[in-house]
Amino acid sequence: MLVAVYAVFALAAGARAGVQIATAFSEAPVAYLLSAFAAAVYVLATVALARGGRTSFRIAVAACSTELVGVLAVGTLSVADPAAFPDDSVWSMYGRGYGFVPLVLPVLGLLWLRRTARRGGGTPAGGGRPVDGGV
Repeated sequence: MLVAVYAVFALAAGARAGVQIATAFSEAPVAYLLSAFAAAVYVLATVALARGGRTSFRIAVAACSTELVGVLAVGTLSVADPAAFPDDSVWSMYGRGYGFVPLVLPVLGLLWLRRTARRGGGTPAGGGRPVDGGV
């Protein structure tokens, strides 16, 4: 389920950023580039979570951590200085435009990855090689 939500967000953020960059880039370049960056992070997290294995696990942790830092930083900046974001990005106002899912998703992702790693031998996505490299 987590991989599916990440995939939907990768598609949604990527499509939104693509349209905004292609049609109105000069209106809010920072917001639109942040949405494109968020989409790239979602794609990376989706692939890493789906693959499983030690390297993918590390990439998934990095992607979820980057996402959490991004949504907290951009969310705080967009609340503190709304004029700096003339148009919303995926992470503006802590993901308010997406029902705050961008704020909750990396927390759930990191918790799931932590739980999976504790199992010692569990696979991050339910597929691929086990986290500990065992069989």
